[in-house]
Amino acid sequence: MKRVLVTGSSRGIGRAIAVRLAEEKFDVVLHCRSNLSKAQEVEKEIADLGQDCKILQFDISNREQCNEIISKDIEENGVYFGVVCNAGIARDNPFPALEGDEWDDVIHTNLDGFYNVLKPVIMPMIQSKQEGRIVTLSSVSGIAGNRGQVNYSAAKAGIIGATKALAVELAKRKITVNCIAPGLIETEMIESAPVEEIIKHIPARRLGQPKEVAALAAFLFSDEASYITKQVISINGGIV
Repeated sequence: MKRVLVTGSSRGIGRAIAVRLAEEKFDVVLHCRSNLSKAQEVEKEIADLGQDCKILQFDISNREQCNEIISKDIEENGVYFGVVCNAGIARDNPFPALEGDEWDDVIHTNLDGFYNVLKPVIMPMIQSKQEGRIVTLSSVSGIAGNRGQVNYSAAKAGIIGATKALAVELAKRKITVNCIAPGLIETEMIESAPVEEIIKHIPARRLGQPKEVAALAAFLFSDEASYITKQVISINGGIV
């Protein structure tokens, strides 16, 4: 069976993607940093769908931890068919008030996490000589910028650049690398946002749903998407 790793899959968009991939008959490796009980709920949901599932617990900003835990899982259970780099954080503040730790935390988690998670994954995927899929999660903030999110926009724009470069390197290996850039999606991450005011600026006049992002991720993992690579696809209701 094809195994996929989905980081940040205990809740929100990551959870929706993990469950949707299980519905598409992938075995899923869930990831969480601290919320193990929530990840276990997802594990049960996926097991009920008849797919194998396990949980890896690590901090994507910790390079040594990522390498050790991911490499051990690959050695013991086999190469991943694909990875969804979803885990990330936001620390919003207007730039004049943005503290150094708010900049560092967001950059190290969101952007360094790209390297830390994918570095131990790529060579085993190449050596398997099989097709593969990598999907990263950016944001409309990484495309257009957003007030109060200079740190987040910088990290998410960096993910877009890294995704495009990696896609060029891996294309001849039949490993596609694409990026999903969601707009305002109804998850816990936006609970403190002025949602009613923001919706006025969204042409679709509503929030996006995690299942809509998950549907795109599932398509990018499909056989039909094998000629799609180096693309950034935004799900945002027309806001950009």
